[in-house]
Amino acid sequence: MDILYLLVPLSIVLVFVVIGLFWWALQAGQFDNIEREGERILEREEDRIVGRD
Repeated sequence: MDILYLLVPLSIVLVFVVIGLFWWALQAGQFDNIEREGERILEREEDRIVGRD
């Protein structure tokens, strides 16, 4: 039972850390255009060098 005095505050701190990291990722633009990365691997090498679509 004494271990709960340690585990409950640690789990609350962990939840706040995860929420903080998620908020930071949103503010940093990590999720702005996630479809673009999937399309980027399908482009030809010549199109990426020249910058054509």
